[in-house]
This record gives sequence, structure tokens and C-alpha cells, in this order.
Amino acid sequence: MKNLVTDIKALQEETIKNLQSSKANNTVRAYKSDFKDFGLFCVQNGFKNLPSDPKIVSLYLTHLSTKDVKLSTIKRRLVSIGVIHRMKGHYLDTKHPVIVENLMGIKRRKGTVQKGKKPILINELKIILKVIDEGNIKDIKKLRDKSIILIGFSGGFRRNEIVSLDYDDLDFVSEGLKITVKRSKTDQFGEGSVKALPYFTDSVYCPVTTLKRWLNVSKITKGPIFRRFSKGSKLSVHRLTDQSVALMIKDYLKKAGIDSKNYSGHSLRSGFATSAAETGAEERSIMAMTGHKSTEMVRRYIKEANLFKNNPLNKIKI
Repeated sequence: MKNLVTDIKALQEETIKNLQSSKANNTVRAYKSDFKDFGLFCVQNGFKNLPSDPKIVSLYLTHLSTKDVKLSTIKRRLVSIGVIHRMKGHYLDTKHPVIVENLMGIKRRKGTVQKGKKPILINELKIILKVIDEGNIKDIKKLRDKSIILIGFSGGFRRNEIVSLDYDDLDFVSEGLKITVKRSKTDQFGEGSVKALPYFTDSVYCPVTTLKRWLNVSKITKGPIFRRFSKGSKLSVHRLTDQSVALMIKDYLKKAGIDSKNYSGHSLRSGFATSAAETGAEERSIMAMTGHKSTEMVRRYIKEANLFKNNPLNKIKI
């Protein structure tokens, strides 16, 4: 009987681990952050947040809509509130008419146009690299930052994918570099994928050549390839955070005299997709590199890239 109890405890512990691993860490953090905001709203207004009531949740969504919060964020908050309820063993009807009808009203009044972050295109990419080269920082840090920018752009990487890369994920071949992406936002079960980066004609902008130089100078032969620096520009063993990539991009844009407000870590990825679309690259080849599972976002990049190319005003001579 004692062994049976011990086995059950072990199974319970494993079950908890499985439940915690069912979602990516970033996703779980987002759920908790969203629910924390909902909890604050409830405390301020004397409501119970767990378990909550559809009417209270609907009021919270209305509250968000009056604060100029994007519709996509409002929808995400609703999902997070529902998920946290389920994780805590409570039921919340997120499809209740008072929630659904309210969302439809918010959608009509706010509109659905979402202004995304700007992509970093070829011109901005070159400006950033120039700023890095001319910066008053150690050469080893310049090389790391240039490698991050070029790899992130050329591979259409998400920022968390960039910082998650390890030395063992790299395979230098005669044509260029193969990079194994062990896990991504659209690959939650870690099936993995491989991205191929060819050598560029101009070595100044070549991600493969730049990364080789970084590895040689940093002497990294295992573990994370993009790491933090401690004081005195000493390279540590600690992996960079995905947030540090976004801050790096904003910092270099600011130094270049470009308003960084509308740029983010995602700007490298969207910049690759938009630039590839401008050159006429096929939708499926862009998706193969970025890892998009849906054509919706890629088609948005292609549409953006062709705004002037296929513009009927080009036919009008005034």
C-alpha cells in the first residue's frame, strides 16, 4: 500500500510537470501577466477574480476598450482569463452572449485595423550595421551585435529563436550555413526545422561570414552562441534574453537618428519577409524560411511590399 501511495505521488508530480509543459514558457508568462491585470481591475472595483462571472469579464473588456487597448490585446486577455480559470479548476463561459456581443460592439466601434511594427528593410539594416561599426564599443561586442542583426534578418528569426541558438545547432557547409531550430512558436512540440543561409557576395553583409568571425573571436565551441557581456566587455556564459534583442535594435536605430518607437525585435523577421517579397520571392519560399504556418501574415507582407510596385498611379503621367 505504501508503494502504491508513493507511485501515485510520483505520478501526480509528473502530471503537474506535463501540465506546466503543455504551453511554452513565454505563453504561460503572458497568461499570468494578463490575469494579473484582470485581478487588479477586480480588486479596484470590489469584484471576485477567481472564479469570475461573464458579466464581470465583459466589464473588464469594456474597461480595456476605453483605455485605447488594441482589439488583439483585448481578445488575448479574454483567452488568458479563460485559461487561468481552467488551470485552477474553475469554469468560465467565455462564449457567453454578454461577452461575445460586447466584443462585437467593441470591434465595430474601434475597427479592426491593427498597425503593426515597422519592418527593418535593407536600407535600415545597412544603417544599423554602419552605426555598430562606428560605435564607441569594443570590437568583440560589435561583432556579436552584427551577427545577431544579420542572422536575425537573413533567417527571418523570431527574437526568442535567435537567443535560443546553441553552437550544436550550426552546421557550416560549402554553400553556407544550416541552422537547426529546435523549437519555435509554431513548433511547440519540438519537431525542429532547418534554415539554410547561403554565403553573400558582399562579405560585409554576409551573415555566415560574420557569424564565423564572431565564433572565432569569442572562442565559443559549445552552449549559447549569443551571450551577455559582464563589466569590462568580458564575455559571460549566460544566454542573452529575447528582450535584449529588441532593446539592442531600438538603441542602434536611435543612435542612427531613426525614431525607434514603431520598431521591435519582430522588425528583423518582418523586414526579411517584406524584402524577400519585394524581390518577387514566392510565398511558399518565404514561409519555408520564416516558419509561418498560415499564409495570412505572409500575404500581408507581400501586399505591403507591392503597394508601390503594382500601384495604378504608376501608369498615370501628369
